[in-house]
Amino acid sequence: MIDTVRTNQPDAGSPAASEPPLRMAPLWNTRAIGVVFIALVLILWEAAAASEVFPPMSFPRISSIMSTWWQLAVSGELLGEVLPSLWRMFAGYFIGVVIGVLLGLLMGYIRFFYNLLEPITEVLRPIPSPAYLPIVILFLGIDDEMKIFMVAFASVFPVLLNTYSGVRSVDPIQLQTARTFGVSGWKLLTQIVLPASSPYIFTGMRISLAVALIVMVISEMVAASNGIGYFILSAQRGFKIRDMFAGVITLAVLGYILNRLFLFIENRVLAWHYGYTQQRS
Repeated sequence: MIDTVRTNQPDAGSPAASEPPLRMAPLWNTRAIGVVFIALVLILWEAAAASEVFPPMSFPRISSIMSTWWQLAVSGELLGEVLPSLWRMFAGYFIGVVIGVLLGLLMGYIRFFYNLLEPITEVLRPIPSPAYLPIVILFLGIDDEMKIFMVAFASVFPVLLNTYSGVRSVDPIQLQTARTFGVSGWKLLTQIVLPASSPYIFTGMRISLAVALIVMVISEMVAASNGIGYFILSAQRGFKIRDMFAGVITLAVLGYILNRLFLFIENRVLAWHYGYTQQRS
């Protein structure tokens, strides 16, 4: 008897044989093109600074800026400026998020609170946050309390408005079904309304995170003795231009890292929502 040797090759009519071979996506269809674009901008910056198209005093080479940034990072000077800024930002941010979510839920769920708070919200919301700085300094001084309050105040409105929109967009059939099964009051708010509104809430939180970083830097530039905002302004006033650019680059890196961390947390917390929307599509 002659044994037949079977190979691992799929039959011609099998699904595996009909599948096309995997191909790598072209560069312009991936995020790599964005990295290439940034690299080209930096190369042009280096070339323009080397040819002295702009005054070298105010437009140093990107290579010298990165060298200064590395020295400041290794020495720990940048870390010493960033840590107080992060403390102020996150303290104000979390306070603002909690207040924004609570007020948004109340305004969206109970008509009385909407009628009570909507006018003052629309009065205060359009005013730029830096305009409050002189008033806040009068009451809170120039210490951390002032900066935390400014960040919290600026972080409230994006979260509040998105939370309100999320509550109002909950499917009425979903609410009626829950009430049919005896779910009402606090349970309806926490078990039905809040989960259904969570994608909107996270959108507001992401917007507020960027706003918190901006307001934190502005408040430190106006009145502070440390922090990354103070560091940038102090370097500019002392004509330490490379240090100033190094501080700005630090803010860019910090903002990118915070955004990626937020998206990571959001994808984990809202995995159920994204899975549901993908099934529907």
